[in-house]
Amino acid sequence: MSSAQQQRAGGIGADSRRPVRMVCLDVDGTMLGASGTVRDEVWNALEMARRAGIQLTMCSGRPGFGVTRELAQRVNATGWHCFQNGASIVRLHDGHSQSAVLDDDIIRMLIARAREKNRLLELYTDSQYVTESETRVARVHAEVLGLPYAPQPYESLSPPIVRAQWIVAHHELDALVAEPHDGLEISPAMGPALPDQVFVNLTRRGVDKGYALRVIAAEYGVALDEVMYVGDGLNDTPALGIVGWPVAMGNAEPVAKALAAHIVADVESDGVAEALEMAIASRS
Repeated sequence: MSSAQQQRAGGIGADSRRPVRMVCLDVDGTMLGASGTVRDEVWNALEMARRAGIQLTMCSGRPGFGVTRELAQRVNATGWHCFQNGASIVRLHDGHSQSAVLDDDIIRMLIARAREKNRLLELYTDSQYVTESETRVARVHAEVLGLPYAPQPYESLSPPIVRAQWIVAHHELDALVAEPHDGLEISPAMGPALPDQVFVNLTRRGVDKGYALRVIAAEYGVALDEVMYVGDGLNDTPALGIVGWPVAMGNAEPVAKALAAHIVADVESDGVAEALEMAIASRS
């Protein structure tokens, strides 16, 4: 590990870092590849990590319902998970939430802009979502989430609303990011199921995956230098930058790799399993 990587990992050398007590996993591009399923090798590695006493949690840009909730339950059915890019922090077995709610005036602004520009907007609570869009992309994304596709007025979604999301083509991204989004964190991400689109997550200012990871680590009483985070995208960088064991997938974006102390194989070659083996080895 280079000296720059040691600094990004908290200045702790590879031989002196504390053992991993918690592993936090991104989903798309990390656990899930183009097939949209988690490979058996990864599930086997997760079970080995669980038996080694490592706390497991997911940290996804996806909402915590539909197929994503099913994944989280298999990873850790009773634990805390981060969804919606850090805005939704939920303990699965009892539904307890520490989520960060969007202000009403922000929601009204986004709805007005979506209608004015005829742009695909999704609004989310901890357990539901809504879109007015009747486009192919909206339909495909509902399928990816494992949810019925049923466009409804934005006002039909009961609060509290924790996240909004634009879905736009790549060539539209720069113009969208340049628009005012006062009070919001803007975090673009990619998804293998819709490679021609960019998912632009909108959460309350200061809320991102790093924020959620701090909350979850505190719940478990785990120090951040005892946490391994595995991810591949720009939206993973707030978490990669604060843990003792930052790991990037082989398919990760350059900004994620730049923060990593370790780079494992890509998602199609079970890089997550490699990372989990590393976490287990740290405890021996």
